[in-house]
Amino acid sequence: MSSLVDRAKEFVAGKIAQIPKPEASLTGVSVKSLSRDSALFHSDVSVSNPYSHSLPICEVSYTLKSAGRVVASGTMPDPGSLPASVVTKLEVPVKVPYNFLVSLVRDIGRDWDIDYELQVGLTIDLPIVGDFTIPLSTKGEMKLPTLSDIF
Repeated sequence: MSSLVDRAKEFVAGKIAQIPKPEASLTGVSVKSLSRDSALFHSDVSVSNPYSHSLPICEVSYTLKSAGRVVASGTMPDPGSLPASVVTKLEVPVKVPYNFLVSLVRDIGRDWDIDYELQVGLTIDLPIVGDFTIPLSTKGEMKLPTLSDIF
């Protein structure tokens, strides 16, 4: 009897492994806007939905790191859902206070850019399978605007 249960588990696991899953890609980080107290960065996540029905997005979490330290982290409010059978672009906004950017002066002073790593977790509610998280990550350098760019 136990061998029959083991075979059933293997069969179900094999079938679930063959189910198509959404795929995602992440672009680099860029400056979106500047205010008196913070800088707003953003990155785009492209997500393809292989199903013929929309999928709800449970959560989009992000962590922005620079010089080995966490600059900003959080979750994206109300990400919505993925329409059926299309590629959807989601914008992930990251707000960074200026006082933290000032603490990165050593890295910024050398070449007027910030070396960063952005980690994004896209959690989608898949039918039958349940919550499925797609981990995404990108690294790069972001050039900061000069005073002439601001004024």
